[in-house]
Amino acid sequence: MTLVIVFMENFDLVNLLSNLIPYIVVLLLAISCHEAGHAWMSMKYGDDTAYMLGRVTINPVAHTDPIGTLLIPIVSFVLTFTTGARVPLIGWGKPTPVNPRNWTKYKQANVMVSIAGIGANLILATIGFAIFKTLLETGAINAANAREGIVKVGVIFLNYLIFLNVSLAVFNLLPFPPLDGSKVLQTFLPASFNPIFELLEQYGFLILMLLVYMGVIGVVMYPFYIFVDYLLYTRWF
Repeated sequence: MTLVIVFMENFDLVNLLSNLIPYIVVLLLAISCHEAGHAWMSMKYGDDTAYMLGRVTINPVAHTDPIGTLLIPIVSFVLTFTTGARVPLIGWGKPTPVNPRNWTKYKQANVMVSIAGIGANLILATIGFAIFKTLLETGAINAANAREGIVKVGVIFLNYLIFLNVSLAVFNLLPFPPLDGSKVLQTFLPASFNPIFELLEQYGFLILMLLVYMGVIGVVMYPFYIFVDYLLYTRWF
């Protein structure tokens, strides 16, 4: 009981919400744009399956999975923020339905549809980087005001906009089913590899989650974080 009371006394709800709300907003935007990118590109190659289901939109309602987009990310974030435990911040949206039989150029479409979601995340990250870098270079955001009021919320939002989208792009580039990178790789490999990919598709998600919780994925992503952080916080002019 004493431990619970001490925890509640030290618990900063305002600080939690000022971080959680921008995180969820960016996550919804990132996942929606990612899935909408798949849907839009598939439509461009002749498959209107996703379009007919209302998936060519950045409206989060169309792409949100209650468990993968809301419950798990929120619980993971709150646990990490309040306890300091290293809980991986993972999330996913509803898979975009596509019918490859409708594609006009199968191999080209498979690559383009697969990387369209990654491209959408990189565009968001680039927009966030350009805005944040401009504000830093001009002094609009500086050490004196970065931790105060609306500026603090803006800094948190832009940080998530950049690094969360970079994370999603790099993560999905990994050539491991069911990630987008695996579909690109499969396109260029001989058909004899298809049974291997089909097997990995069955257990890929579980293996992937194991690698995430073991920290392997974090090790892969770390150099990208360092590189983006260096570009962002090193003065150019």
